[in-house]
Amino acid sequence: MPSASPSPPRVLARACALLACVALTAPACADEWPRSTPAQLELDAQGLDALVRDLREGRLPYVRSLLVARHGRLAVEEYAAGVSPDDLQHLQSVTKTVTSALIGIAVERGLLSLDESVVDVLEPFHPTLRFDDARKRSITIEHLLTMRSGTGYHERGFDSPHSRLNQMASGWPRYYLDLPMLRDPGTHFQYDSGGVILLSSILHARSGLHADAFAEKYLFGPLGISNVRWFRNREGHPHTGGGLWMRPRDVAKVGQLYLQGGRWEGRQVVPASWVARSTSRQVRLERPTESASGYGYLWWIRSLAPGDAPNGDGVISAEGFQGQYLFLVPSMDLVVVVTSKAPVPEQDRPIEFLYTHILGQGSVPAAPAP
Repeated sequence: MPSASPSPPRVLARACALLACVALTAPACADEWPRSTPAQLELDAQGLDALVRDLREGRLPYVRSLLVARHGRLAVEEYAAGVSPDDLQHLQSVTKTVTSALIGIAVERGLLSLDESVVDVLEPFHPTLRFDDARKRSITIEHLLTMRSGTGYHERGFDSPHSRLNQMASGWPRYYLDLPMLRDPGTHFQYDSGGVILLSSILHARSGLHADAFAEKYLFGPLGISNVRWFRNREGHPHTGGGLWMRPRDVAKVGQLYLQGGRWEGRQVVPASWVARSTSRQVRLERPTESASGYGYLWWIRSLAPGDAPNGDGVISAEGFQGQYLFLVPSMDLVVVVTSKAPVPEQDRPIEFLYTHILGQGSVPAAPAP
């Protein structure tokens, strides 16, 4: 359920003179996925053949990549519009799921706790911060992960707090914490990239590493992911709400990591308890869509069958502006990655074809943007 408000690159591109994109490289390693046919993997071969045909024949004009993997084996890997397997794709808000993993690793290492006050973490590094509402001291890290901070941050329109923050070269924490409080923390879900961006500063405050370096050391390095790019501000803070570029194959690796309980090649990369907790419904949506029923720690919770919301689950998804998706179906050991350059009315098409062509469970209306 990506925001309808523009995220990088559209808004951030206007600030390129002030901000820098940084490429990270890690030691190269073999990362070719083993392959099988849809039939061999007991997938809906007819549905997938039709979907691939639609992509190749231009009936999905905005899709740039489509990967479907089951049991750790690729059944479908398609690229369109001149995109190649090694091209980095802008993940938009799918970035948030990577951020969730980083926070889980930090919690496991004793650097953070979910019930910590955000203000208590950041105040020593920003001594001039002033708070006109005592409720701000009650905002916890868990509130940011579940988008229930209670602040006035929203992403509706080109003059929204989200658009303004994206154009700032520095001062992201102050801008966010200066926003008025509209509700008590923990009482209301409001889609909020600003709080996720604030997690970058929190991670740096406690680990001494910016989120990009933390990810390289504790997440991407162990996965053998050798080429990513982050958008970051003048102060070095990566845009952890929507500023990450990755290869689709590497996005699928993150998904496979979660299906494996956070383990990769015998190593526990993300704590198993975090994988379970972060992909479980922590928030029940007040206005569920046809298939979305809740939110975890920066993961959406969707029903396995269309129409089962508001109580359904079974599909876990990371979703970004312009049609970026990482779908996980744990009961099927299934990973689906889609990257797109879709206008807002078309950005939910992957949700539709997930059900109609991949899961084979009939049509589902595309969810409106919040």
